[in-house]
Amino acid sequence: MKQVNSPSAFDRRTFVAATGAAAIAALASPIASAQPAFDDSSPAQPDFVTGNGEWTYTVSSNWGRLPAGTAFGGTHGGIATDNAGNVYISTQSSTGILVYSADGKLLKTIAHQYPEVHSMVHAVEDGEEYFYTTVQTGTPQENWLFVKIKTDGAVVQKITAPPEAGFNAPNAWRLTAAVPAPDGSIFIANGYGDSRLFRFDKNGNYKAAYAGKGKTEGLFDCCHGISIDTRYDQPLMLICDRENRRLCHVDFDGKFVSAITQHLRRPCQVSFYGDFAIVSELEGRVTILDRDNAPVAFLGDNPHKDQWANYQLAPADIAPAFFSAAHGCFIDKQADIYVSDWNHTGRVTKLARRQS
Repeated sequence: MKQVNSPSAFDRRTFVAATGAAAIAALASPIASAQPAFDDSSPAQPDFVTGNGEWTYTVSSNWGRLPAGTAFGGTHGGIATDNAGNVYISTQSSTGILVYSADGKLLKTIAHQYPEVHSMVHAVEDGEEYFYTTVQTGTPQENWLFVKIKTDGAVVQKITAPPEAGFNAPNAWRLTAAVPAPDGSIFIANGYGDSRLFRFDKNGNYKAAYAGKGKTEGLFDCCHGISIDTRYDQPLMLICDRENRRLCHVDFDGKFVSAITQHLRRPCQVSFYGDFAIVSELEGRVTILDRDNAPVAFLGDNPHKDQWANYQLAPADIAPAFFSAAHGCFIDKQADIYVSDWNHTGRVTKLARRQS
């Protein structure tokens, strides 16, 4: 196997010091409702700013508003874009997946038969666009499954719990993320279950299982998110090992490579922009890591710990420039960032990068 150009793990004391110096600026003003009726005549909102240095962002206050009578129905999922730049945001209701234009206009909703898509990864195969998704709640007959869909929501493939891997008990298969490998294989994380990783061939045939639940290197305690990290000589899977509060590299043979960053605030998902990784953290923050996996910016860093990972919060009680439970995240080609908080009524934020 090709030698990995392994990034260095970030020093614990440096990380702790950096987190204490997170640069967040939120302007004090009344907090607007997170679900106003769609109305182009709404007065302009004041700027709410977060981040630091070249990673300074303004909250796009009116982005993604829904028409009157439409609700998110909860956000416990993922965010992705298609080749046209449209933004896909999954919900926890029959609203399905919301599809927005880049400027925040709701274009359509798809995948209504799967009202709780937990993760979405965009892929292009033979000129066709797809999303690799994991579904928690589907039809009464289909729960906890992998679903590959087209951009219109049409289903082209499903994978359910493989009995060959020892799944016999109800609720043992509780998948959280899925990605396509370079060779066409499909890797699925059973993050809410036994924290194993599973490999299937491109046709959905079970091939192998790796890792499992634990605290030591090579094991995971909720392998919540998977991304393909192409920042180094060898592409690797980057695993959000949420309850161990770290990010880990695993190769496509299922072998553990290294823990690259530790002492995060329960990392959920990762999106990449060049050599930078954007990490959503369930305890009220988004962190940007450089190629050495050292933090260079903190976004939406919520000082109110009682709001961290608080699913029941009313969105109006969260300051616009803070996150309460950053779950889904995505950075687009313009370096704008989209975040969905884990929230029972739904909260989505677009951060527009400020030009220097």
